[in-house]
Amino acid sequence: MEPRFNLSTNELGAKIGKRFANTSLAITQATLPKSTLELVELRASQINGCGWCADVHTKELAAAGETAVRINLVAVWRESTVFTEAERAALALAEEGTRLADAHQGVSDETWAQVRTHYDDDQIAALVYLVAMINAANRLGVIVRQQGGAYERGMFDAVLD
Repeated sequence: MEPRFNLSTNELGAKIGKRFANTSLAITQATLPKSTLELVELRASQINGCGWCADVHTKELAAAGETAVRINLVAVWRESTVFTEAERAALALAEEGTRLADAHQGVSDETWAQVRTHYDDDQIAALVYLVAMINAANRLGVIVRQQGGAYERGMFDAVLD
């Protein structure tokens, strides 16, 4: 499968991408642990089948010192014991917020209550925007067939300058 289009080398695509990246940067400035952000992004990327995004977030987790066991168990987090209750709440929010077409209720009251238990209002705002943004990024990657495997840490730092 070959990539269809490079949004970064298109003038308008790059301009929009920079604004998209700045929104994501604002999310990372929340007080959420970086590992929680990356776990949520990895899980949504797995669900949406975005190889590029799964590559990015797997490598970011590893570079941040996350264990291979936890990275590998994200796809089956419900059937594992390596995630905290707060992480499990964030992963449930990510799944339910990603699978909107699969679940008529969207995010369940039970999941929302768990999120409220573990996160303050600013963290919840960041999580909600995070789920929306990673889903948008996944769709961009899937539509243009952006393949995983080539991501290197820091390769987008210039975009945010």
